[in-house]
Amino acid sequence: MSLQLLLLLPMLWGVPMAQGQSYWLELPESVTVQEGLCVLVPCNFSYPWTAFGTLYVFWFRKGMDGHQDPLVATNKPNQKLHESTHGRFFLLGDPHAQNCSLSIRDVNLGDSGTYFFRMEDSFRGHSYLDKMFSLNVTALTHRPHIHILGPLESGRPRNLTCSVPWACEQGTAPAFSWTSAALTSLGPRARLSSVLTLTPRPQDHGTSVTCQVKFLAAGVTVERNIQLNVTYAPQNMAISISQGNSTALMILHNSSALPILEGQAVRLLCVADSNPLAQLSWFWGSPALNATPISTSAVLELPRTGTTGGDFTCLARHPLGSQTVSVSLSVLYPPQLLGPSCSWEDEDLHCGCSSRAQPAPSVRWRLGERLLEGNSSNASFTITSSSSGPWANSSLSLSWELSSSLRVSCEARNVHGARSTAILLLPGKPEPRAEGVLGAVGGAGIVALLSLCLFLIFRVKICRKKAAQPVQSTEDVNSVEGSGSGGLEECLIHNSQQAHQHQVRTDYPSDCPAPAGASPISREEMELQETFLSVHKPQEQKVTNSESAEIKRHK
Repeated sequence: MSLQLLLLLPMLWGVPMAQGQSYWLELPESVTVQEGLCVLVPCNFSYPWTAFGTLYVFWFRKGMDGHQDPLVATNKPNQKLHESTHGRFFLLGDPHAQNCSLSIRDVNLGDSGTYFFRMEDSFRGHSYLDKMFSLNVTALTHRPHIHILGPLESGRPRNLTCSVPWACEQGTAPAFSWTSAALTSLGPRARLSSVLTLTPRPQDHGTSVTCQVKFLAAGVTVERNIQLNVTYAPQNMAISISQGNSTALMILHNSSALPILEGQAVRLLCVADSNPLAQLSWFWGSPALNATPISTSAVLELPRTGTTGGDFTCLARHPLGSQTVSVSLSVLYPPQLLGPSCSWEDEDLHCGCSSRAQPAPSVRWRLGERLLEGNSSNASFTITSSSSGPWANSSLSLSWELSSSLRVSCEARNVHGARSTAILLLPGKPEPRAEGVLGAVGGAGIVALLSLCLFLIFRVKICRKKAAQPVQSTEDVNSVEGSGSGGLEECLIHNSQQAHQHQVRTDYPSDCPAPAGASPISREEMELQETFLSVHKPQEQKVTNSESAEIKRHK
């Protein structure tokens, strides 16, 4: 009866009832949000009567407690709220304006469930159980944003900003932390962002920086990892070298020297550590200003090396600076003989021999089978040797009275080979009586001179036929020399005439056989190249005239 009187009071006081109104509630049936974030549930409601006094609204979580649904938000003072939602669930809007919107901050997985709304005034109330909403909380998939202001250059500080723009301002401020191998320092901090000052180095290129964000109220952590792209000038330049058919690489750094074999193919590969990649080119020697490169790539092919070698430089051009690396190729090759050249002075034979090789050769002489090395002398010979760079020089002074038919050899050798040239000292005939020869020549006249020419032509033809046959041994040479008509001695008259001019050449007349009589130098593991010279005593050039005169006298 008392309740009915209370309901009739508004009518007695002249307050009309809401016409055409009923209880209705407008809100979404389902709301999904990621943990750690905030969500706003829009809500509007109506009721079919006029409220007296303060209008109170309530939000409950249905079924959380078997005996009583816990209260999560209300505008009524001194109402105890559930501890799990205290300070996170808030009413927004004015209930007298029929606004029942609900704000939830720092959402966690435990907030998932069904919620319903209730309103009441001083006399009555209503729970809208026919219209509820479901809150679905999912795992946080958002990640922090990292922004770099400008490119990263080695040695220049840059700011990195880590932010979570998708987080809500009203929630608990997240905690930021950085992880980096680079040199860093923390900059200014905002509620939803953090700044890191980074001074990159070349070794920091490709390393990672991690920004970690913890949402403490929700107990969730997310992070972002980026790789640093640091621009830096060329450094740690080196040259990789492969020789011949070998695939093995040698790594050489600046101003290195490399020995290579003569004629061997060499491939040089220039390597420069830079970002972005430097422009590589090769130069012969040091790259001068505006010099033209011999190669505009990282690879320099040398298909066949000569004996000179040289310095090769790789230049790495880069916007932040340029660097060079060079290598000196030292070509190794077997000895090359120059000479020997010989000349007569009084009764002594003076010979000189020079050789060039890398490494520098050793030059020595042989008298027959006797080996002479270094600087030495006695009553029969004197040797003087010297060397400078790849050159080695030696001179020999030899007394003619040593012996007859003696072979003198100049040898040059190093670890890559050897060369040898032999000089054959041949004895001459006893000197005839000059006076008788001159008288015979005067008496024979022109007829004897013509006979001499015919005789010489005949002898040269015989010599040429013998030259076409190989000389097998020393005995073959001696048998020719011992013949009554002069044998090999006449064939070597060309060299005898040159000996008279105090100069011995290192080649033969094309129609004369090479002299024999000496065993070759031991070849073993080295290739030896031999050339034979024949040297007669200067006064033996008179043999031809003496023989001619003697022939005429007997005619």
